[in-house]
Order: sequence, then structure tokens, then C-alpha cells
Amino acid sequence: MTGSREVEKAEPILDGELVDDTLPQPRPRSWRLRFARWWLYSPRVPVSLKSRAQAWQLVKDAAVAVLRSPWRYLRAVVRGLVTAVRWWRGWVKVRDYREAAEQSEKLADKFSEIRELTLFRWRVTGAVIGATTVVGGLAVLVYGYRPLWIAGGVVSLALALLGRRKDGSPGRKPALAGPRTLTWTMDPQILVDAFRDAKLIGKDEALRLVERATRVGDGWAVTVDLPATRKAADVVKNREALASALAVDELQLIVERVRGNGGHAGRVSMWVADEDPYASPPVRTPLLGVSRWDAWRPVPFGRDARDRRIDLPLVWTSLLVGAIPRQGKTFAARLAAAGLILDAHVRLYVADFKAGKDWDAAEQVAHRFMSGDETDHVLTLKDWLVELVGEVQGRYRRMRDLDDLTCPESKVTPDMSRDRSLNMPITAIFVDEVQVPLEDRTPVAVQGKKLTVGEYIGELLTWLAKKGPAAGIVLVLATQRPDSKTIPSGLRAVLGSRFALRVMDWRDSNIVLGEQMNTRGFDSSRLLPSHKGVGILRPDGETHDALATTVRTYYMPNEDWQTICQQGRALREAEGTLTGHAAGQDTAPVLDHAAVAKAIGTGPAEVTEAVELPEPLASVVEYLGDDGREFVPTAELVEALDVEPTAFGRQMGALGCRSERGRLTAEDGTTRQVRGYLVADIRAAVREVAEGRS
Repeated sequence: MTGSREVEKAEPILDGELVDDTLPQPRPRSWRLRFARWWLYSPRVPVSLKSRAQAWQLVKDAAVAVLRSPWRYLRAVVRGLVTAVRWWRGWVKVRDYREAAEQSEKLADKFSEIRELTLFRWRVTGAVIGATTVVGGLAVLVYGYRPLWIAGGVVSLALALLGRRKDGSPGRKPALAGPRTLTWTMDPQILVDAFRDAKLIGKDEALRLVERATRVGDGWAVTVDLPATRKAADVVKNREALASALAVDELQLIVERVRGNGGHAGRVSMWVADEDPYASPPVRTPLLGVSRWDAWRPVPFGRDARDRRIDLPLVWTSLLVGAIPRQGKTFAARLAAAGLILDAHVRLYVADFKAGKDWDAAEQVAHRFMSGDETDHVLTLKDWLVELVGEVQGRYRRMRDLDDLTCPESKVTPDMSRDRSLNMPITAIFVDEVQVPLEDRTPVAVQGKKLTVGEYIGELLTWLAKKGPAAGIVLVLATQRPDSKTIPSGLRAVLGSRFALRVMDWRDSNIVLGEQMNTRGFDSSRLLPSHKGVGILRPDGETHDALATTVRTYYMPNEDWQTICQQGRALREAEGTLTGHAAGQDTAPVLDHAAVAKAIGTGPAEVTEAVELPEPLASVVEYLGDDGREFVPTAELVEALDVEPTAFGRQMGALGCRSERGRLTAEDGTTRQVRGYLVADIRAAVREVAEGRS
């Protein structure tokens, strides 16, 4: 712009639209809407009349009460008659006077008075009966039989009132505040008595009814509030005692604490099945009816006793499946795999150390696949894991360079996992019979350090379970030997989701589900042998409010498994994501042993030569193995090592291990104090011996 031209300031430009200010006024709310709002929110209207389902249940309960009323009235009259006869018998025998004389030890002195009073009361009884008979006869002669019917009705009503039965103990105090239930089975008195018999509430304490008992599925559901200071967690822990008091199997009883805004620490939700909920045939997996699945959605895993669908999240977590043989362990692991197979963007690693044909169908979709239990297969798995550790490290480096819009956090997102240019797909590794590689004692050298291949695989799996989920690595391990010596405690501690089918004892159940889970009411060793595929699921996620739940997995036989794998291959061919073994490209893993050894902490700086430990420390270390316990009782070590207690204590003290008092939790949940050794002290003694001889 030249200097001779002047710049004039323009007027402001306004932007708007023409509106009609004569808008129609809102219509006043009709009386029907005002009445409906008052009906829903008024405290004067009973809760059972605000919901159609509750109102219908009230109608059904009322109909049942009407049908039962004649029999209930007759029973009340009989009870009243028995009560009246007992009262008359005590009166005519002068029982109160006799008992007072016995307590004062003057029964012999008062015998004549008691006998005279007894005869007098018999005479009074006879006179009353005679007078009643005469009056009744005269009434019949004068007025007919109508007065007798009226008198009989009044007497029966009086007897019914005398023999009425109220909820509570000893039968005259109400136990449930709120509306009384009229259902056939969930009787308030039975419920209160069960809680008292199970020692969950005191003899003089009561329950408060929150939701009336209703039919839910094939059972009854009811929600109650415990007395003040009583905790719902104690009811869950003592579920077996409560089931015994209710005369049902513990599998028929589901007890859950009500969480969230509508719950508190003393509110319990109960569901009692009419019969064994797991006796019916299993349900086939719903994944057969879908064309594809999103790996970021929880996988349909099974159904609980109330026939509710239970989903299992897999992304950003890991899964451990443990059971004794022939309980459905492989079926459960394949259910987790099925949802990932139906996502064309998921990369699969499958290692079957059972060496059977259960996983053969996965060959057509797996990026890497092997089946066998030889040392060569174990070494191959070791190379896979080294490759995956390097892959995770590479993903974290690449995520550091991405912008915040693409990668908001240091985690793989759904869009990132489907972007082929980023090469960060969800990668799942399935290892069936993981105890085979973990127990392999073939020596390997890792950056100058000598250790067994089983120990190295344990370290690799532990590192992947810690660092892999955020990078899109899903780890699924299945074993038929869930014990402390097979699966390292460090590995168990970082596996997010747990599924325990039937095991031998509560210790094995705790190894799969977590420490002290049996004392919290979850013990898979109590499952019945006939319940195939039934286990306790402890998920890692927000799919269920409860800590754990008993689940019957979906049924997926080999033909359905093959169908899902064929569909997964077709999806990958259509998307162009078929790679590795499934595409006929069995390339060798890319290995960077130095970087991996540095990442998992097995570099040369940590090399320590094996030293020979003195006795009895060597025997103690061998017995403990890789046990995750923090405290071991002295009595257990003495019995296991077959040593003399006094000499053993003196020798351990000379090595720097002093016995201390600790708490030990028994199978029934009780805690007692015993003397023993801290495992940390034993490990410290081993290090001191190693440093002294290095």
C-alpha cells in the first residue's frame, strides 16, 4: 500500500439470523405427568407399587397368600390349642407354686397345700366345663345352632391369635424391617435363622430387607442389610457355612457385596438356585454366530450360576489358567484365543507343549506355531520370547517419537494397533503346558552367565508380563501343575487375570488365584469333579464388581474351533494381514541377546558363580525353591527335612537365621501364631555365604 492512500476504518460487520420472537409458550404440564412424577418420587407410595415388576410380584405373592391362608389359619388354630392346653395343664397342676417350693427347699412342707390347690383347680375346671355345657344347651334350645357357630368362630380366632407365628426368635419379635415376603421358599424366618446358625449375626441381632425376594432365573434373589459393624466380606468368606444353614450346596449359593452408590460394606446380595446350576449341558460359544470380533472388546468366556454372560478382557493384561488334567484347561485357553483369532489385525504366537492336536487348527492363522515337548521346542520358545522382548523395546522407542494425538500415553491404542505403517498389532502368545519349558534344565549361556533354559524362560515371561501389556502383548499361560516350584512367584505376581479350574488342594488354588483367596471364600479345590469347565475367574478389569466369580466356560469342541480358525484365516487373507507360519514364511526370529539380557537384568554385571551352601541351609533352600511365601514355620522345615529340632535351630542360628514368631493362616481361614523363619533372612544368609566365598 502506498503512502498517499489513506486507510479508512470500516464499520463492524454483524452476522445473525432473523428469528421470530413470538415463540409459542410451553404448555403447562398435564395433571397426569404431575401425578406420575409424584407417584415415582413420593415416600408415601410403597416401593413395591412404583415398579411394574415389583407390583406384579406383589400380586403373585398376594395370590399365593390367599391360597395358603386356610391352611395357615388352621395351623395357627392348632398351635393356639396346643398352647392353651399347655397353659391349662401348668395352671391346674400348680406348677408355679410347686417350682417356688422346690427352689426354697420346702416342697415337703407345702405338699398338702399344693394338693388342696390342685384339687380346687380341678373342681373349678369341671364347674366351668359343666356351666359351659349347660349354657350351650340352653342357647341351642332357644336360638338354635347359630350361637354355637359364632362362639366357635370367636374361640378359633382367639386360638389363631394365640398361636400366630411371627418372624424372628423366639417367635414374637420381627426380624426383617420392611415388607414381608410371601414367597414359597425365601421365608424371612428361614433366612434369619440361617444367618444366626452360620454365626454371621448375633442371637439378638436382625436383618433389614432392602429388596424383596424375587425370582431371577432358576432361583431366588434377595438383598439385605447386616446389623451395624457386621461386614459383607465376612458373609462372602463364610459362604459355605451359610449354604449349610440353608441346606443347599455352596455352588447353588451366590453371595456378593453390593458396591457403588447403592451399596455399602454391610449390604449383601444373595441368589439361591433351585438346583445345581452346572448340571445342565454347557452352552456353545456365541463367537460362532459372529463374522468378526474386536480384540479390544472382552471375549465371551462363559456364564455364571445365574446364567449371566461373563466376558474376559485380554488387551493390556495377561492370563493364567491352572487345573489338574481333564478339567477343561485347554478349552478355556482356546476360548480366549478365539476372540483374538476373529480379529484380522491380531498377531498370534502358539506354543503347544502338550504335543497333541488341540491347537493344530491355529496353524492356519498363527504368525509362529509349534507343537512338541522336546528340548528343541523349548529352545525355540526361548528364541520367540527373546524376539518379543526386543519387539516390545522397539515399540516403546517408536511410541516416544509419536505425537500426542496419535499416542496420548505410552500405550498402544486401537488405532495404532490397526495402522500397518506403525507395525504395532496386538500380539498374543499362548503357551499350553507352560510347566514343560519352565522345568527344563538344559544349560544355556546368556552373556556369560550360565543358567538353565527354564530359568531364562521364566525371566523372559516375567519381563513380558510386566512390560508387554502396554505395548500390546497379551500373554496366556496354561498349566496342569499349578505349584510353587513350577511357576515362579515373580511370574505369578504380575499375571493380571487368573482362572482356576478344579485343583487338588487350597494351596494350588491360591497359587493360581492369589495368596489367601481361600480365606476370602474362593477355593477351586472344592469344585465337583463332575463340573467340567467350571472354575473361579479373577479378572483384571472392570467387567465385574466382585473380586472373583465361579464361571462355567462356553463349550467349543474341535469342529467349532476349526471353524473359527478357518474364519480367522479368511479374514486375514481379505485384510492382507496373514504373516509368518500361516503364510508359509517361517523366518528365523530376529535376536538381540545383549539388549534383551540388559533389559531383563541377566547381564554380566550380575554374574555370580554358584557356591556350595552349608547344611542345613542348602537343604532349606532346595526345599523352598521359588516359593512365594514370606514366612515358613519351623515345624514344617523339621518335618520336611527330617532333622532334630534343637540341633536344626542351633545350626540355622549360627548361619544368621533366627526363628521368630509369625502368623500362619490355616485352610479354614483361622490364624495362629507359630515360630519360624523369614524367607528374606534365609536369602540374606545365602548371599552372605556367596560373598564370603567369592
